[in-house]
Amino acid sequence: MTETLLIRDVTKVFDLGDIQVNALRGVTLSVDQGEFVAVMGSSGSGKSTLMNILGCLDLPSSGDYLLDGIPVASLGRNRLADLRNEKIGFVFQGFNLLPRTTALENVELPLLYDRSQRIRKPRENAVAALTRVGLGDRLHHHPNQLSGGQQQRVAIARALVNQPAIVLADEPTGNLDSRTTLGVLALFQQLNREGLTLVLVTHETEVARYASRLVELRDGRVRRDEAIAAPRDAAADLAALPVEEAS
Repeated sequence: MTETLLIRDVTKVFDLGDIQVNALRGVTLSVDQGEFVAVMGSSGSGKSTLMNILGCLDLPSSGDYLLDGIPVASLGRNRLADLRNEKIGFVFQGFNLLPRTTALENVELPLLYDRSQRIRKPRENAVAALTRVGLGDRLHHHPNQLSGGQQQRVAIARALVNQPAIVLADEPTGNLDSRTTLGVLALFQQLNREGLTLVLVTHETEVARYASRLVELRDGRVRRDEAIAAPRDAAADLAALPVEEAS
């Protein structure tokens, strides 16, 4: 299977004056195309630093990172920004939607920064992405006219619109109630079945159980990396919720 990302012996050291903080200590990790990986770890484990590196928001102090076969460390700032726009979709805990723009305009935004113009019909792609996440009838709604779950679906559509090699989701259910969380996880599982590669950071064991692979970080090192033999089915769990919880 094709590797979407590969990091080898990656370290990250933050120099805080007289103190050096070793956030990552020789991390090696590969993610194949079509995998759904959950990354767990307590505060200070290095998972946020790892996600920043995977998302091309920061560079490692040492080691190699290949994103879709492209060596990241050798790239300049502009090429790095282009690679981030072309290859990565981001989903955040706080949605990060522009409040005065519609769902359609929020989703279309990444394509406005695509200097390659590889996607020829941005508006059509944005409509298709929103339809894919079940919001084809909410194109012209503003964020304050949408529920939390719908806002997160807009954010997921925005992550999909540039047809990325991988989607990185950082605590995407952290602001959602249990029912809405299951709805988002069911959507992730459906997208993954369609071939989308996903890396999801979470501190919740219950959320990680819906992925097909678990990577656990501790003290800047990978302490566990194993397949989840029988991931939970979010759609089934959502359907099984009692009526009083579904209201």
